[in-house]
Amino acid sequence: MFNHIMVGSNDIDRSKHFYDAVLAVLGVDEAKENIADSGHIRLFYRQSGGTFCVSQPINDALATAGNGSTIAFKCSSAEQVRQFHDVAVAHGGTSIEDPPGLRNSGLSGLYLGYVRDPDGNKLCAIYRPD
Repeated sequence: MFNHIMVGSNDIDRSKHFYDAVLAVLGVDEAKENIADSGHIRLFYRQSGGTFCVSQPINDALATAGNGSTIAFKCSSAEQVRQFHDVAVAHGGTSIEDPPGLRNSGLSGLYLGYVRDPDGNKLCAIYRPD
């Protein structure tokens, strides 16, 4: 369904440091840096046909996090959820909501961990056992 997801950043170097480390937990290579025709820097993380992008806002306004928005990254185990969370916090992210763990909010057996990236974007690491 999705081709890519893009978030804005007010400090692209800080974002690269954060996302290179966090997405490496999921086996994603370092960002491919791109300069848009406008001169703005964008970071592209590609895996399995999908792309996660981080960009300086093309309109030159400040990047802001979407209230009510969450970007969830699929993990292969509960341990990988914990590692994603811990690496995110160690690289400038903020732990939010409950600590990583099993949730039973109407969907059985989801293992979740939530963080905010340095620009305030809400990220979720999720493992759904079969």
